[in-house]
Amino acid sequence: MPATVTAAEIARLAGVGRAAVSNWRRRHPDFPRPVGGTATSPVFDLAEVEAWLRAQGKLRAVPAEERVWQQLRAAADDLRLGEVIGLAGAFLLYLERGAPDLAWPALAALDDATVAARLPEAVAAATADLPGTTPARLDPAHVPLVRALAELAAERGTVAAFEYLRDRYVETHSRRFFPTSPAVADLMVGLASPLAGTVFDPACGTGTLLRVALERAGGPVRLVGQELDPAVARLAAVRLALRAGDVEVRVGDSLRADAFPDLAADVVVCNPPFNERSWGQEELAYDPRWEYGLPPRTESELAWVQHALAHARPGGRVVLTIPPGVAARRAGRRIRAELLRRGALLAVVALPASLGPTPLPLHVWVLHRGTPPAGRLLMVDATGYGDDAGRRVLAAWEAFLAGAEPGDPATCRSVPVIDLLDEDVDLTPARHLAVPASPDTAERYADTRERLRALLARLPDLVPEVRAGRAEEFATSTVAELARAGVLELRQVPVRAEAGDTGGPPLLTAKDVGLGRPPSGHASRDRDGWPEVVTRPGDVVVPMVAPKLVARVVTEGGALLGPHLYLLRPDPDALDPWFLAGFLRSQANARRTATLSGSMRVDVRRARVPRLPLAEQRRYGEAFRRLADFEEALTRVAELGKDVAAAVADGLTDGTLRPPDSSSGRRGWARPPAGRRTKT
Repeated sequence: MPATVTAAEIARLAGVGRAAVSNWRRRHPDFPRPVGGTATSPVFDLAEVEAWLRAQGKLRAVPAEERVWQQLRAAADDLRLGEVIGLAGAFLLYLERGAPDLAWPALAALDDATVAARLPEAVAAATADLPGTTPARLDPAHVPLVRALAELAAERGTVAAFEYLRDRYVETHSRRFFPTSPAVADLMVGLASPLAGTVFDPACGTGTLLRVALERAGGPVRLVGQELDPAVARLAAVRLALRAGDVEVRVGDSLRADAFPDLAADVVVCNPPFNERSWGQEELAYDPRWEYGLPPRTESELAWVQHALAHARPGGRVVLTIPPGVAARRAGRRIRAELLRRGALLAVVALPASLGPTPLPLHVWVLHRGTPPAGRLLMVDATGYGDDAGRRVLAAWEAFLAGAEPGDPATCRSVPVIDLLDEDVDLTPARHLAVPASPDTAERYADTRERLRALLARLPDLVPEVRAGRAEEFATSTVAELARAGVLELRQVPVRAEAGDTGGPPLLTAKDVGLGRPPSGHASRDRDGWPEVVTRPGDVVVPMVAPKLVARVVTEGGALLGPHLYLLRPDPDALDPWFLAGFLRSQANARRTATLSGSMRVDVRRARVPRLPLAEQRRYGEAFRRLADFEEALTRVAELGKDVAAAVADGLTDGTLRPPDSSSGRRGWARPPAGRRTKT
């Protein structure tokens, strides 16, 4: 079959982002048509894509590893791609280990037909410890791919070559994989340290946790893993065997078909599958692994916890990732209580969502098989730690093991087990940590109250001064007519233009305009094909979709216009921007321009603006400008009012503020005397 590429791979070939590829498909009628995939994830013929990129001058030099990857993609469909990568990994392991009788340098000198006949036997002999089997035959047509793979290994090394192929496979099948992120893997292995003897992962995936354990170990360790998917298990075995000699990975369902029933590991680390209902509860009801209680059908994670504990030697440590719900669901409270009573659970850590591969925030449970330490549990809420989470959690863990205070009681605390054995046995860290008393609550309250008072005093002066008049019909023109006459420019950017990371230039979003705030977005650094529109003072911006019609005047330019916005740029010698914005947002224009379907969808071209002399426009514009200042002040009053209310509530509950002393007739709020806290 011909080699194919996805849009992401085309972007890699050209050295651009995916948005550029999407733009090429729309702008260039001769761009290659999809040859497969789906409407949302099409694939293209590699040869056609390369020819088009070359003709456009967009094809960069293709790295050797990318070329090998494309050849591997062409060797099988996506369903068998994992098997093909596993075979490529077995070949790399054969190169790494060598085979005196059938070494690659000697085979490589032979013709393709002979290599195809003799190579499978050589690879099978050198990799007999891998799960699965090596096919007895190799198609001679694939020998050039084998030679390219050997050249890549000679250039980059066998480990780097396989890591690249493994990463691309995981990327291609991203919906199948929820890999352990590097930061979480480092933290889990750190919590499991010291590492020695046997390290076991009963749901090892492609071997990330075992690889990190090998790298962090102070000496030789035995790596043992089990994985349900045969192709993924082979990838894990190759990945680990390229780095270490004592590796064993077996295929199978760890809960239903435990491949290591007699294993007692020094360390067990695992990122198990979550929320499985058909994990085998009925058929495993009397399994001896359920030492702490039969896991309910809805609590597969507690089955994995007990499976891991059953494979830890006395004194061994277990570290697992667990969904937050497991810490509090009523169905699992009896098992949680038994884990606490018997000293098996040592720590529960709530991680920031940013550390994981999915938006789901995770908990890490640290368990122990043996004598419990002093009947206490370490609780850490690291959700606010950010990128520094790993270091701070490990510091708290070391302090806990040493019997010291683990740190700030608002984020980490050593909790007596007896305090957790209530009706719910809720192990969610945040519910057992101290609420910090803010020492500056009183100052914050006083400062915010003074700013609120000052702003309230200014409000009457901000109300625009207008006088009563008679209703009159203005001669009007639509925005579309004004644009055709050259009185204003009407600009937009494509809806597909999305906000990017913080490294891009500032981007004015529709939400910014709706809330009346400065630009908060950042444009994607890959903006190939965007018709960039940079805002200027005096521009008028209107969201296309909003709860109500909004029109605002830009007072500080320099940001890029975001999607879902109209930008109207009036000629200052013919049209006043404040006058324009004020009339655009009228109720009459809201009826003319909008279609209602949950939110107001605006077609600003239909809006009508009075035809008035410029001097008269400016009189109206000044009134509209003062009205905008008044509205902004009202918004600020509401914000400050909420801040004052929050400060009072915090101060009353943490003791830094107290009610007025009615007996002395004093008014206002007071701080407690120095050196004394009011208890609540």
